[in-house]
Amino acid sequence: MNRRTFLALAALSGAAGTAGLAAGCGSDAEHHLAPPPLDLSTPLRIPPLLHPAPEPDGVRRYELIMFVGQSALLPGKPTTTWGFNGSYLGPTLRASRGDKVAMTVRNALPEASTVHWHGMRLPAAMDGGPHQLIPAGTLWTPAWTVDQPAATTWYHPHPHGATSQHIYRGLAGLFLIDDGEDAELPTAYGTDDVPLIIQDKKLTDAGRLDGDPLKGPFGILGDRILVNGTYNPCFAVTTTRVRLRLLNASNARMYHLAFTDRRRFHLVGTDGGLLTAPVQTDTLDLTPGERAEILVEFAPGDNVVLRTLDHGLDIATGDLDLIRFVAGADLRPAPEPPATLPGPAPIVPPAGARVRHFTLSGRDSINGRPMDMRRIDEVVPVGAVEIWEVENSTGTSHNFHIHEVAFQVLDSAGRPTGGHKDTVFTPAHTTVRLAVRFGPFDDPVEPYMYHCHLLRHEDAGMMGQFVTVAPGTEHTVPRGYAGVGHAH
Repeated sequence: MNRRTFLALAALSGAAGTAGLAAGCGSDAEHHLAPPPLDLSTPLRIPPLLHPAPEPDGVRRYELIMFVGQSALLPGKPTTTWGFNGSYLGPTLRASRGDKVAMTVRNALPEASTVHWHGMRLPAAMDGGPHQLIPAGTLWTPAWTVDQPAATTWYHPHPHGATSQHIYRGLAGLFLIDDGEDAELPTAYGTDDVPLIIQDKKLTDAGRLDGDPLKGPFGILGDRILVNGTYNPCFAVTTTRVRLRLLNASNARMYHLAFTDRRRFHLVGTDGGLLTAPVQTDTLDLTPGERAEILVEFAPGDNVVLRTLDHGLDIATGDLDLIRFVAGADLRPAPEPPATLPGPAPIVPPAGARVRHFTLSGRDSINGRPMDMRRIDEVVPVGAVEIWEVENSTGTSHNFHIHEVAFQVLDSAGRPTGGHKDTVFTPAHTTVRLAVRFGPFDDPVEPYMYHCHLLRHEDAGMMGQFVTVAPGTEHTVPRGYAGVGHAH
């Protein structure tokens, strides 16, 4: 972003003002109407790609600005929203394994926020958790070397107690990592390699964001769906096979995805990257924060809708249409799905691996303790592989996200699953066992987080903190936070 663009965005932020931001929703005097039947005819917006060339020093430099704008989430009905480099959502960032990346994140919002690189393997001081707070009117300049397999990751705010508000207003974007190992998969961004950021909203009849993300058991379960910020979306298919990169960026809703004709598709990747082989299925579940990559085959003239189906769960209620796919009469051919994929090997805990147990209770604590930014809950040696048992002792749904790590789900309610992940569904009254591999970043001060990614629960305190340190020093690390408490 050049200086002229930055000044234009800053001016737009100031012009939008802060009116209506106290709750981030519509006035009580406005009505919330049930959505009309959809024809799914609005062309899908594809987020712009931000992939700067390396500069002479070999560093790729990215500039993001968080600011207040106006968006017509419903056609012809503008409302106040927040975004990165635009009025709603943000650009898709792209980098390759081995790249040195440097970010300049400017906060032109009326309040402090953070930017967390969800799914990225990086030092805790660059992670963008609640301790890396960016005060209004300031900037943050994290930098790191990308060192992980190809994956679909994302970025979003993480201020403690306000994450649900900031994401609901529109602050989120994808971050794609390449490693040159997926040449047999579609890679033309926006054509046969298509991002789908799925969010549910409550909107008034005037088109304003409605509902309180911090009330009720789950905050907001909306009845209007946005895909890449597009309401009533349609995608024009031009190839016989399309790679869809799916992100559940909703506050609480779980999506039980299926096509209306129940066509089968291939799952090729999850949170942590590609699988070792495609898996054919006709349904896919995604809870907030989870990602998946799927290959879908189309024939000329196809007209099919991707839906979420009522799953009989508290966070997966109702049948809702998400997006229509319309194929042209002449489609460019695409190769068949490969028989194998270059996904990372399974994570296998060593004999005698440390076992840690986490109980999710109510909607505001883990192991009976609500989040306290001054307390370090766990200390883990760098490079360790441990078993984490996550017990949902409640009668409601939760999920569980761990910063920085990759984990393998050993079993969920007795069912083994494959692929590397960083976020997992934890159904009511079940225990999910994870083989967790920690990174190499030694920092006894700055913590990573683990938490429920249903944002109302995260903000209420269903979150804890851990640091990773040199093996053998675990017992010397203070259990109180001693950092600066803001981005530096």
